[in-house]
Amino acid sequence: MSEIEFEPSAGTPAPLGVTLVPGGINVAVVSRHATRIWFCLYDALGASETARIPMPSRRGDIHFGFIPGITEGARYGLRADGPWAPERGQRFDPAKLLVDPYALELDRPFTYHAELALPRSAGLDTAALVPKAMVRARPPVARPRPAAKRPGFVYEISVKAFTKLHPGVPENLRGTFGALASRAVLEHFKRIGADTIELMPLTAWIDERHLSALQLSNAWGYNSISFLAPDPRLAPGGIREVSNTLSKLHDAGLRVLLDMVLNHTGEGDDMGPIVSLRGLDNTTYYRHATDDPGRMINDTGCGNTVALDRPAVVQLAMDALRHWVRLGFDGFRFDLAPVLGRLATGFTPEAPLLTAIRQDPELSSVTLIAEPWDVGPGGYRLGQFPSPWMEWNDRYRDDVRRFWRGDRGATSALATRLTGSADVYAGSGRPPSASVNFIAAHDGFPLADLTAYQGKHNEANGENNRDGSNDNWSWNCGTEGATVDPATRAARTRDTRALLATLFLSRGTPMLTAGDEMGRSQDGNNNAYAQDNAITWLDWVHADDNLIGLTGRLADLRERHPLLRADRFLTGSPGIDGGPPDATWLRPDGVAMTGADWGDADVFGLYLQDAEDRGDAPDRLCLWFNRRQFDAGAILPSLPPGEAWQIALTTTPWLRDAAHSPPSGTLRIPARSVVVCTLMGRMS
Repeated sequence: MSEIEFEPSAGTPAPLGVTLVPGGINVAVVSRHATRIWFCLYDALGASETARIPMPSRRGDIHFGFIPGITEGARYGLRADGPWAPERGQRFDPAKLLVDPYALELDRPFTYHAELALPRSAGLDTAALVPKAMVRARPPVARPRPAAKRPGFVYEISVKAFTKLHPGVPENLRGTFGALASRAVLEHFKRIGADTIELMPLTAWIDERHLSALQLSNAWGYNSISFLAPDPRLAPGGIREVSNTLSKLHDAGLRVLLDMVLNHTGEGDDMGPIVSLRGLDNTTYYRHATDDPGRMINDTGCGNTVALDRPAVVQLAMDALRHWVRLGFDGFRFDLAPVLGRLATGFTPEAPLLTAIRQDPELSSVTLIAEPWDVGPGGYRLGQFPSPWMEWNDRYRDDVRRFWRGDRGATSALATRLTGSADVYAGSGRPPSASVNFIAAHDGFPLADLTAYQGKHNEANGENNRDGSNDNWSWNCGTEGATVDPATRAARTRDTRALLATLFLSRGTPMLTAGDEMGRSQDGNNNAYAQDNAITWLDWVHADDNLIGLTGRLADLRERHPLLRADRFLTGSPGIDGGPPDATWLRPDGVAMTGADWGDADVFGLYLQDAEDRGDAPDRLCLWFNRRQFDAGAILPSLPPGEAWQIALTTTPWLRDAAHSPPSGTLRIPARSVVVCTLMGRMS
C-alpha cells in the first residue's frame, strides 16, 4: 500500500463525493472536525487496500483533491482522523473504513458486525467488514416525462417481498428491482388499476445490531446507511438497473415514488457501528443534546437523528433527492418526516430542508408525501406540512377501522373521512388529494389480519411480543387467528371487502399495500420489519383472485366517476346557481340525516350529485354502508323522469349477479357490506 503512488493535486471543492473527470477523479468530503481525510483505493475484489491518498486541500469544512489515474469501476472507501472524544460526540478513528455519503454504487451489501462499533483504542481495521464504493459516472438525466399528475391510486411495494415468490417473474430476477418490469408484474398493476407505485426503501441499509443474535434480518430497509446508492440485494445491477427499470415502468404508464429514510441512519445510537457519517463527523451529521454534546438526540426511535437543519446535511439530502429524480423517480414518500422540519427548538414548516425543497425547480414539482409523525417532542404533525405536500392520514386509517369494528359514535368520523378530511386540510387551503388515505400499510396489520386478530402476535420478532403497536382497532370475527370454520372465514371475507370498498369510495388519494388486494396475512405480526421470509413474502399461488378482481373494479369505478375523486371537499351545500347539494346523507328510509341520526347510525347512504356541472348528462351516485350483522333495507333517492338506478358494485359476492339489474325503489343492503348505485347507462 502506498500514499504516493497516485500523487494528488489541488482539485476542486465541488461537486461533493467522487466524480470522474478527465485523467482521474475529484474527491470532496465534508467534515468540520476532521484533521485529515484519506481516499483509500482497493483491488478489483475489494479485498486489499492498494493506496491511501490524503486529501491535499481544504476550504472551510470541505476536504478535497484531484487523484490521477483512477477510472470507472474502481473500489474505494474513506478514512478520517480527528479527536476521539465521545463525551463531546466526536468519534474519529482512521482504522474504521467509511463509506462515502455520496457513493453511487456499493460492491456488496452491509452486514452488521459488533467489531464495527469498537472504540479507537481497539485498533481494529474494519476494511474487511465494510462494503466498498465503486467509482461511477453520474448517470444521464432521465428523458423528459409528461407533466406531473397527482397520483390517483398509490400501491405500496416492498420490492423483495413482492417479487420473491412470483411464479411469473424469471427466477434470476425474483426479489430484485428489475423484476418490477416483468410482464406478469406489469399485468398485475394494470389489473388492479394502480397508476402510482410507491417503493419501500431502495437505498443501502444495515441490520439493527440486535437482529443477528436472533438470526433475523431487516426486511424493510428502513435502516439506511447510504442516501444515494441502491442496496445491492435489491439492485444487483446498480444504478443502471434502476434507470432501465424506471424507463420500462414509465412506458407502462406508471409513476414511481421512492420511500426515503433521511431522518436517521443505521449507525444507530452511541453503541452502533461506525461506517459512514459517524466516522466522518459525528457532531456535524447527527443531532446532539445542547447541554450534553455526548448524548445523541433520538427523535426517531432508531438511536440517532440526522441534523437536517445544517447546511452540509441539507446539501447531502438535496443532492440525494435530485439524484433519484434524475434517475427517473417521480417523487418521494418520507419516513418520519417531521425530522425534515426539526430545528433545535422543534418542528417548523419553514425549516431549511423543507424550504429548500419548496424552492428547488426539480424537487418542488415532484410528488412529496410525508409520514407526518416521529417520536420526538411535538412529533405529531398531521396537516401541518406545506403545500404541495401530501400526507399519510392515520386519522383516516383509525376512523375507518373503528366504524367497521362497530365502535359507538364512529359514523360521523367516517363521514368526515369519506368526504376528504376537511377537518385536517381545508383550513390550510390544501385539497382532499393531500390526504393519502390508507387502512393498512407496511407498518401494522395487513388488511386481512385486521379482521382475524384482536391483538398483535409478534413473537417471531424475538422481543416477547413487546414491539409493535397495541392500538390496532382490529377484530377477529369471533376466533383469534387462522381457522377452518366456514362461517368465520366468510365473515372475515365480507369485512375485508367492505374495508377495501370504503377506501376507494373516499375522497383523497387511496393507498393500498401490495398483497392486501389478494388477502395476504402476516400471522398476526404487526411489526414484521425483521421477517425477511414467508411472513412478508407475497404468496401468489394462494392469492384471493376474487379480492383482486374487486380491487380492479373499485379502481375502475373510481376512474369512471369523477364524483369519487374530484379534488374538492364535499360540503352538503347547494351548488352554483342554486343547484342540488353535492352530498346528502341518507337514513335507510331515504330521509336526509339530521344531527340526531349520527350517533349510532349503523346503516347510512351518501347521495352524490354533480352540483357544479349539470350538463346534459349529470352524474349521480348513491353509496350505502351497512355494518350491521344482518341485511338492511334502504330507499333510494327519487330521480328525475327518464333516469333510473342500477347496482354498479357490491362487496357481497352473491349479489354480483344482480349488478346489472336496476333495483326497485327499495334496495337490499347485505350485512356488513357496501353497495354502490349509479345511473342506468353509467355502469362501470
